[in-house]
Amino acid sequence: MSASDATVELEAEKALTRRYMLDFPFEAAQILETLPAHEIAELLEEQAISVVLPLWQYLAIDIAEDVFFQLTDTRQRQLLTELEPTLSVKILSRTSSSKIKSLLAQLDKHVANELQALLEFPEDSAGRLMDPRIINLRPPMSVEQAETKLRSSKPKAVNEVYVIDDQGVLVGRVAIQEIAIADPDTLIQDIMVPVLTSVQALDPKEEVVDRLEQYKLNSIPVVDFNMQLIGVIRSARLLKALQEEMSVDIQTMVGASKDERALSKTSFAVAKRLPWLHINLLTAFLASAVVGIFESTIAQFTALAVLLPVVAGQSGNAGAQSLAVTMRGLALREISLRHWPKVVMKEVNVGLLNGVAIALTTAACVYFWSQSIGLALVIAIAMVISMIAAGFSGAVIPITLRRFGQDPAQSSSIILTTVTDVVGFFSFLGTATILATLL
Repeated sequence: MSASDATVELEAEKALTRRYMLDFPFEAAQILETLPAHEIAELLEEQAISVVLPLWQYLAIDIAEDVFFQLTDTRQRQLLTELEPTLSVKILSRTSSSKIKSLLAQLDKHVANELQALLEFPEDSAGRLMDPRIINLRPPMSVEQAETKLRSSKPKAVNEVYVIDDQGVLVGRVAIQEIAIADPDTLIQDIMVPVLTSVQALDPKEEVVDRLEQYKLNSIPVVDFNMQLIGVIRSARLLKALQEEMSVDIQTMVGASKDERALSKTSFAVAKRLPWLHINLLTAFLASAVVGIFESTIAQFTALAVLLPVVAGQSGNAGAQSLAVTMRGLALREISLRHWPKVVMKEVNVGLLNGVAIALTTAACVYFWSQSIGLALVIAIAMVISMIAAGFSGAVIPITLRRFGQDPAQSSSIILTTVTDVVGFFSFLGTATILATLL
């Protein structure tokens, strides 16, 4: 192959790569995530920034972080300037303050101030979710003037525009459709409608979710303490944030770090998981200690050792069901702390009814296996007690964590497993000890 042919082939390969990244950014990001960070950086350096931007939002944040700091200074500046501000802030928030200062110093002053302002808001606050690049109109403006401003600004995915007064205070909103069909001489103040609701920059993410659900909005304005408009949160951005939060909850429930991803480094995963595995080991010893208390009973009736996992397993599953339902209610704001008596009572009742049903089935199986009415009675009583305790624990654990200001998802599964094992073993072996004469 001649040098010219090789050059043509290389250019064709680059063109195909560029086309694929533009047309299938999500799929391209998944493929790139299988490569080392330095190789991803090399590939992205070859592409125009317009190709990189749509793909970047689909990269896992830890991979995006590694890749970002292997890019050239020029490409870093382009990304921080052109990306949606919330995505830029996610990268900056994962590095040291000195590095943040250095990166911001290389940016346009307006962009740097914008990102710095977002970084000062607490994590998971409305300020971190908002887009500060907003277009606003004034009440005395005509529709023609508004259309001219919109054309020059070229907003993306905007359904409505907010209206502010001379002090920057939010006073209304206008749908893009209304501007499009109104006469050019019509004043904005004549077609604007009141703002249904707004949130302040320090309001938590849950408050934003409540407002969006209550008023069925596609976006919600963010204001400061003086009601001056400072940004807008769009439903697509919030939906993505909620999806991230729900996936994080799944990980933290079992003791994995919220920062770990499927393709994270082995050393990072071990460092984050090992402490919780040690905690789980300690709780396992606690459950074993309960079994040790009844060592003599088990030695006398060896069939008890065979049936121990049955009680613990059923109560564990029942507790996990209760935990999942309660966690979902808290995450979606279906319940609050004041609902705890109703939630707990419901889960206790569910545990009782399910416990009775499972106890009858289990007792029948145990009697068929052992021909012992006493053993069947013992496991039936233990099953009911452990299922009630499992339902109670599955509801109380996340609510209690929320009550004390902790993340209800944080390793709640490990706590629940400890409770269900201890109660299951204690109820089964304790009942067997009391009813030993029937065995």
